[in-house]
Amino acid sequence: MTKAQIKFLQSLGRQKYRKEHNAYLVEGDKNAVEWLDSSQQILGIAATGPWLDAHISLIQRHPGAEIMRAEDFELEKVTSLQHAQEVVIAVKQPAAVPYTGQKEGWYLYLDKIQDPGNMGTIIRIADWFGLSQVICSPDCVEWYNPKVVQASMGSLLRIPLAEMSPEAFLATNTLPLYATALDGIDIRQTAPATGGVIAMGNESKGLSSLLLEAASHRVLIPGKGGAESLNVAVATGIVCATLTLS
Repeated sequence: MTKAQIKFLQSLGRQKYRKEHNAYLVEGDKNAVEWLDSSQQILGIAATGPWLDAHISLIQRHPGAEIMRAEDFELEKVTSLQHAQEVVIAVKQPAAVPYTGQKEGWYLYLDKIQDPGNMGTIIRIADWFGLSQVICSPDCVEWYNPKVVQASMGSLLRIPLAEMSPEAFLATNTLPLYATALDGIDIRQTAPATGGVIAMGNESKGLSSLLLEAASHRVLIPGKGGAESLNVAVATGIVCATLTLS
């Protein structure tokens, strides 16, 4: 790899340069294969010789991608993860998809979710339950943070993402809004519905008062133990399973 190639991939580890280049990193064999098998625009593929040789057919699907045959020590320099992988790819960021809530569908609004592991897991949960879209408040962690990409396990490819302030979202939304709240009703008692928006908030701060006040349904996940709260990704999975599969 050249110094310029290493510098470019290193820069994508920082949000400032991801925005500047409108690109992000995908690392590791499983994720790389999933991205290369998609319609995403691949800008560059940096990998060990054996990995490149073993994936020629996939690589040929992206004739515009720059191929970078890398040594292990070079991949160590560009990784954004704890341990370097045998392949790193640079991907063009797709355009955000505007929120257009449809009656027959489930959506997820995330308010101030700041942990990248949680964000990636929530995107994966949305994919598992077939949600139509994830909408994030502007103060959520960036979707293309390498830890978000890693935790999403390919679901980032399948879930449309939008960014909207609570005010802008509420001005647009016409669907029932299900907000998690400590004063809500037991979620198991919620009447079945064919669609709506599930709002999940920051673990320590919860949802903003604006979203809580606008909610048509305030719901609570009942518990028996002494824990103060649930991890937001775990809570999202419970709420999605209860509402979307009823």
